[in-house]
Amino acid sequence: MKEVGLPGVGERSDAVLRTAMPGNDDLGNVSTMTTDPLVSTEWLAAHLNDPRVKVLDATFKMPGVLPLPKDDFLQQHIPGAVFFDVDAVSDHSNPLPHMYPSAEQFGRDVGALGISNDDTVVVYDAGGWVAGPRAWWMFLSFGHANVRVLDGGLKKWLAEGRAVESGEAKPKPAAFKAAFDAGRVRSMQQLIGNLESNAEQVIDARPTPRFEGSVPEPRPGLRGGHIPGARSVPYAGLFDAETGAMKSLDALRAAFTGAGVALDKPIVTSCGSGVSAGVLTLALYRLGVADTALYDGSWSEWGEQGGPPVATGPA
Repeated sequence: MKEVGLPGVGERSDAVLRTAMPGNDDLGNVSTMTTDPLVSTEWLAAHLNDPRVKVLDATFKMPGVLPLPKDDFLQQHIPGAVFFDVDAVSDHSNPLPHMYPSAEQFGRDVGALGISNDDTVVVYDAGGWVAGPRAWWMFLSFGHANVRVLDGGLKKWLAEGRAVESGEAKPKPAAFKAAFDAGRVRSMQQLIGNLESNAEQVIDARPTPRFEGSVPEPRPGLRGGHIPGARSVPYAGLFDAETGAMKSLDALRAAFTGAGVALDKPIVTSCGSGVSAGVLTLALYRLGVADTALYDGSWSEWGEQGGPPVATGPA
């Protein structure tokens, strides 16, 4: 893949990624090490006219929340951005929400958005770090290493007075060849097996009351609680709600270690439907923990009536 002066772009083994993470968390000058998955608004503004940089708006909302993300996109988006629909780029034969598609479908869908294997992809969302990281992890899972997340998303972009545009995007279709890395994703059967082996730590990104089972799940019919043995790290605590920027490396590290997570042991991230878990995945990647996996079905699958065992209360 071609590089376009993107801070941190490159490929290294997971072992190197785990040890090479820089201590500098100055997001105004994204680290030149290969491990930081973020780019700054300054960097993106300077590269908006680069034809090899493709910007995706991956905004997502829970079912029933209006206006729809696509309507928000039509109202305003970063110039040149194309809408990445998490529900559309998914396995439509699976009744669970937005499950990973096949490599063939991902390549076809992404190519239709005008993205090729030679492009640098920058993903953002308009809300609070929900689906941008999910889209980023999907690209990595399908073999595209040249992908980053815009730190602060549209919120920070707008706060800085940067330009936006409205209306439908009309990308020129491109060829994108995808190859799925199954090691980046976990299935329910794998996590059922993990109940006995405890080989991997499971971290849940949902808000604490949902994790503990003290409030109903927003998706009707699901049981409350969490996967037995899981740790709770609510994703909303990993970014600054006022600025939209991700918190410092020290703050991220404290959030995980404070929840009892060992950063040097295998980790699987989970949430309500495999979307906000990506925020944990992204934060861990920033800490140099790049070889995690995401439970795609998450609580939408595990929490179904008659499903695997659940636990309630604090972790």
